[in-house]
Amino acid sequence: MNDLIPGVKTTGSIKISEEEVNQNKVDLVGLRKRVGMVFQQPNPFPFSIYDNVAYGPRMHGVTNKKELDAIVEESLRQAALWDEVSDRLDKPATGMSGGQQQRLCIARVLAVKPEVILMDEPTSALDPISTSKVEDLILELKKDYTIVIVTHNMQQASRISDETAFFLNGEIIEFADTKTIFTNPKEQKTEDYISGRFG
Repeated sequence: MNDLIPGVKTTGSIKISEEEVNQNKVDLVGLRKRVGMVFQQPNPFPFSIYDNVAYGPRMHGVTNKKELDAIVEESLRQAALWDEVSDRLDKPATGMSGGQQQRLCIARVLAVKPEVILMDEPTSALDPISTSKVEDLILELKKDYTIVIVTHNMQQASRISDETAFFLNGEIIEFADTKTIFTNPKEQKTEDYISGRFG
């Protein structure tokens, strides 16, 4: 996504199933199917709730209405949203609450069955009740998906993650299971951040 930004420099290696992502010949459409993204601000398309979820499968060639209906329902159920919106699937997604819009964006990702879901501060724009719903959803989804979440909320990281990496100025300072990071970090910079000496 940063390729078109002037001056951006990308180094290092990112592999998914042994395939290097940072290479010129990578199939971007295929990569975007394998890696779903949920952003800080909910970003529903200016379509109906149904069409938001059906968009990805349609882009990947699904045209059968019954099949699309099943995908939409399953994805909205996985996103814990079906019971709230099943009677208004034809209504604009932009009319939903912020928390519902974020769960819709998660349903949109789930509709294409990714291998990995990247979430960038997915609850930072949400109220505490909506945040709790999204966190509960993440805890459920991580049984079936690899989820990488960026958060500056240490309590959230300790509640929902299995493993934690602490980054500082673009460098990985420490990586370990979450309990170790929060109770017995090895690096002084990690200890300083966890204890609130900076940040």
